[in-house]
Amino acid sequence: MAKKAKRRGRPPGARSPDKMDIGQLRQYIDRMEKLLKQKVSEQRSFLEEKLSELSGYASAKASGFVRAMGGSKKKGTRRKATPKYRSRKNPKTVWSGRGVTPVWMREEMKGTKLKKDDFLIQKA
Repeated sequence: MAKKAKRRGRPPGARSPDKMDIGQLRQYIDRMEKLLKQKVSEQRSFLEEKLSELSGYASAKASGFVRAMGGSKKKGTRRKATPKYRSRKNPKTVWSGRGVTPVWMREEMKGTKLKKDDFLIQKA
């Protein structure tokens, strides 16, 4: 004897919505709406619980990250460096002492015994 195939799909006694009358359809829709509300509330409570767990974790991680990165620093333009050296030939030409020695200073020092210290601006 051959085995009887298992029935798939609707449970026994379930009718197609096409074959239901208006009263049965309204009852069916009411049951489905109740079931939908129940599932939505279950899922919402589950997600809110997970979100509350993650928000505590995320805020702790974020504050640690901000501290590790040095906090929020103000970004902007720096003020110009104060000059330390002045040209002897042209007093308007100055240098802050940062970076490569300027051409005007190298030219003035070339062939003379002048050193960088000779171009220092005297503080009053």
